[in-house]
Amino acid sequence: MPPTHPLLADLPALRPLVRESWQRSMDALSTPAGLTPPVVWESRELAEFRRDHPLAAIMPVISKLLVQPSRDTGLLIAVGDEHGRLLWVEGDPSARRQGEHINFAMGADWSETVVGTSAPGTALVLGRSVQIVGQEHFNPAVHSWSCTAVPVHDPDSGAILGIVDITGGPDAVGANTLSLVQATVAAAQAQLRIERLEQRVQHPAPKHGNSNKPLYRDSLQVLGRDQGLLHVSGQALTLSERHTEILAVLALHPEGLSAEELSDKVYPEGTSLTSIRAEMVRLRKLLAAEAPTLVPESRPYRLPRTLVVDAEQVHNYLDRGAHRLALNIYRGEVMPRSAAPEIEGLRTRLAIQLREAILNDASPEVLLTYLQLPEAADDVEAWRCALRVLPPRSPKRSAVVAHLEALAR
Repeated sequence: MPPTHPLLADLPALRPLVRESWQRSMDALSTPAGLTPPVVWESRELAEFRRDHPLAAIMPVISKLLVQPSRDTGLLIAVGDEHGRLLWVEGDPSARRQGEHINFAMGADWSETVVGTSAPGTALVLGRSVQIVGQEHFNPAVHSWSCTAVPVHDPDSGAILGIVDITGGPDAVGANTLSLVQATVAAAQAQLRIERLEQRVQHPAPKHGNSNKPLYRDSLQVLGRDQGLLHVSGQALTLSERHTEILAVLALHPEGLSAEELSDKVYPEGTSLTSIRAEMVRLRKLLAAEAPTLVPESRPYRLPRTLVVDAEQVHNYLDRGAHRLALNIYRGEVMPRSAAPEIEGLRTRLAIQLREAILNDASPEVLLTYLQLPEAADDVEAWRCALRVLPPRSPKRSAVVAHLEALAR
């Protein structure tokens, strides 16, 4: 268990859930003073992102069950994505104006690493329903507010799609509020499941389909695939293996790299600089046509804007102790066939970090999810760990025992 932050020693007793969240918040932010949630998107960008997000499909249910009844109650209804960024904020008009003073508004980032303890951000870290009352908020500017948040799960994969939140005064954490939000989320997930089934009937998926949903507006997916999937400005582009390696390396080194440094990280030892320069010409030409906002600069080579790599996001979640969120993103090893030195190093480090984090700290449920990964199929120690953490009467123990017996044979 990590040491308690010294600032916590001066605080009154906090609920364990809140105290642990404050500890994480202090590790990430150092102090509660002066926190202002940043606005991630302007209105046009937000509209485009919302249109393509899976949560858009459940907004009619949220509106009917929560937004419309809250018009004159002093309550706000917020729906955020899987990273804690608020996509919709509806409800009482007066409360909306007051919420704008603390940037509780559409397009703002309310993740725990940005604003500290709050129901939306903390619910995403824990992967379950959370209520935060008044001064339990990490940010002093939010002490007059209370909130209840419930995660929304994908009906197919179980991954967290986002959260539904009620924010306001004492009524926001009233005795029946949590049940109301949980019932609304259950209805929304049921509606999403029905829509998915209807879509599959009308548009059958390819036999070997795969989820290509981006993590962020600008992102590169390299987990479990050798040809990266680049998402820029709402467009998706499949890259060659070599271009994926180069773009991933540049994304992981935003300060830029010389031709020599980039070559060392992408090519095995002894490759001439001519190769990397030729590949950069081809990559820049491709991006100029398909993603002009991401064309790399030269001397040094660097990207003109931030590009999120899914492997790095898994690493960040593991550092925060958010094992469930990390597993929701993890699709397999980083570019399994790549021999690029930087990619090989990233692949090894992430696999080791994920395994150690799950085996040492994760809940039984998360550990069982990890065991479904191909790389864990023959990991005897991991399967034995599951036996140790599962309750003696758990019905899941029999499957674990059977798998261990199969490995022994």
